[in-house]
Amino acid sequence: MRIEDTPEAWDVVASAEHFSGRVIKVVTDTVRMPRDEVADRDYVVHPGSVAVVALDEQDRVLLIRQYRHPMRRLLWELPAGLRDVEGESLVAGAARELAEEAGYRAATWHTLVDLATSPGMSNERIRVFLARDVTPIPEEENGFVHRHEEIDMPVEWVPLAEAVDKALSGMIHNSPAVAGILAAYAASAERFARLRPADAPEE
Repeated sequence: MRIEDTPEAWDVVASAEHFSGRVIKVVTDTVRMPRDEVADRDYVVHPGSVAVVALDEQDRVLLIRQYRHPMRRLLWELPAGLRDVEGESLVAGAARELAEEAGYRAATWHTLVDLATSPGMSNERIRVFLARDVTPIPEEENGFVHRHEEIDMPVEWVPLAEAVDKALSGMIHNSPAVAGILAAYAASAERFARLRPADAPEE
């Protein structure tokens, strides 16, 4: 069998929406299973996200710290955000988030890894990009105003190998951060030569 995720859609014989919020919806689909059985599957409908592993010339990764209320924790994360701008490409959204959340821009972009964050309960997809040749954006050029959890968000450059150690020792929990850090470390062994282009299609 070929080890590759493939599109598949089983018949939905009924669907009910229980909640619709600013970002997500919660629905129950009644799905036709093998042997003609049906079963209810609850899940969260999500617009998807992008995240950025920004690496500087010293192989340090840019991390931000943000309060995440469902977890009741301050989490170290990658710059990231929702796919919520109509018509915006994924890499353009990632560049926007890097600028808004961290105040940096990058000249070199690649697709690093694609994630299904919790496929048993949500359809959220995250594309994590690798951004290099990174430079700070002068304050007068970046007019983004931080609000809510993003106020006073620290930005730290952490050696990539140290970030790997922190992920493996349970000091970093955010899933795209862990996946992105580990993927960047693995890809760095070949100096990122096998990475997909920034505009690679989602499979």
